[in-house]
Amino acid sequence: MELLECKHLCKEFDNKQILKDINLKIPRGKIIGLLGKNGTGKSTFIKLINDLLTPTSGEILINGKKPGIDSKKIISYLPERTYLDKEMTIKEAIKYFEEFYENFDSKKAIKLLKDLNLDINTKISKMSKGMQEKLQLILVMSRTAELYILDEPLGGVDPATRDYILDTILSNFTEGASIIISTHLISDIERILDEVIFMNNGEIILTSSADELRNSEKSSIDEVFRRYFKC
Repeated sequence: MELLECKHLCKEFDNKQILKDINLKIPRGKIIGLLGKNGTGKSTFIKLINDLLTPTSGEILINGKKPGIDSKKIISYLPERTYLDKEMTIKEAIKYFEEFYENFDSKKAIKLLKDLNLDINTKISKMSKGMQEKLQLILVMSRTAELYILDEPLGGVDPATRDYILDTILSNFTEGASIIISTHLISDIERILDEVIFMNNGEIILTSSADELRNSEKSSIDEVFRRYFKC
């Protein structure tokens, strides 16, 4: 059974088709780049997987079941925009995750936070944007999930923070789990990818092993992406 499968998935808003006939299988144990320009349907696709939106037609199956309570238990999701209450302290955010998710490892989160020399009594509102991004990533990656979905985790942060985020992702996801990383910053992320999915205008236009794509095109994934999406 595939970890994630989409069959003829479509989504419309106000009679405008956002996703068109998406057919896709996501295996276990892979880091997968969901790649496309902004506004191509990546975030809508991710919200459908996370049961935050309902398909117009077609279906999504996670471990053979439609998205719902069971899938939320095994998916750890990092949205594009932070949802943490900025009046919380780091300690309170850890407690919130601990109470909300049975598979949250607070000891792991605290260890990762110590590596950043962050005082857990610090208010989130007093942290820089980069530190807030790191905190939210640590919370998401401290769950023992089967599927991690990260929506634009590198957007709006400096190169040093991007390196930290990628290293944290590589070092902390559950063995045998898969990660979907949605981004348009290909050059920063391609070194960690096993597979790639190119999305454009709500359609999947390419799926490939990262190595096979580099070998067949004799180019980096970033260069292939630029050719596909050249204006």
